[in-house]
Amino acid sequence: MCLLVLAWNAHPRYRLVVAANRDEYHDRAAAPLAPWPAPAGVLAGRDLRAGGTWLGLDARRRFGVVTNFRDLAPAPADAPTRGELIPRYLASADGPGAYLDALEGAASGYGGFNLLLADGESLWYASNRGTPFARQLPPGVHGLSNERLDTPWPKLRRVRQGFESWLPGGSAEDGGLFALLEDRRPAGDGEGLPSTGLPPEWERTLSSPFVLNERYGTRCSTIVAIEPTGRCYLAERRFDPSGARRGETEYHLEPGEWPLNL
Repeated sequence: MCLLVLAWNAHPRYRLVVAANRDEYHDRAAAPLAPWPAPAGVLAGRDLRAGGTWLGLDARRRFGVVTNFRDLAPAPADAPTRGELIPRYLASADGPGAYLDALEGAASGYGGFNLLLADGESLWYASNRGTPFARQLPPGVHGLSNERLDTPWPKLRRVRQGFESWLPGGSAEDGGLFALLEDRRPAGDGEGLPSTGLPPEWERTLSSPFVLNERYGTRCSTIVAIEPTGRCYLAERRFDPSGARRGETEYHLEPGEWPLNL
């Protein structure tokens, strides 16, 4: 993912709410949100080039999402794909803290990443571009793009403000979160642009919550909402290079329910 906002134990109905956009090259093949044949019990989209995923959920309602870190430093030549970090967590028996403890020694071998992992008890953040590597997060609202957690890039400030206004009584199924994610306005002159080493025109293109470009842009938007009982809503909207919607997948899962692998 390249932009997300989440609420952890901060909504009157949901334990976890996530609204996220995945930005990627349009020619990089990906499979839509669906149950995986292996590892069993994973519900996620799939990167068909390197394998792995950017966001996923398992039958126990454990959740993970990863973003790349925009530092322009090349990943090691033999670096494993960052997309494996989520399915490895969901296939393990570990909670977030234990999984990250085990990952820390190998984390420098990956390209720069941010990782958010949750189960029924805790939410953790980790990055191999920060110190400490991992920390547990308290209840509240957080946002993430391609910098460290809660770095106030213009697009994140804008979406987070709308998210916090939605939060007191919003339903994940009311369309409001998808509307926040479809904001295609670049940062205005008074909002300031990140300075990450990209040409100014690219910084501006990437400054909108929904990135619109014929080569690289927002490929899908995803909403995740998990209640304390285990009831879950998960929805993905997919887009073509013109920004037109080209598919949608939606799951309404009752406590203990899990979709069949097809």
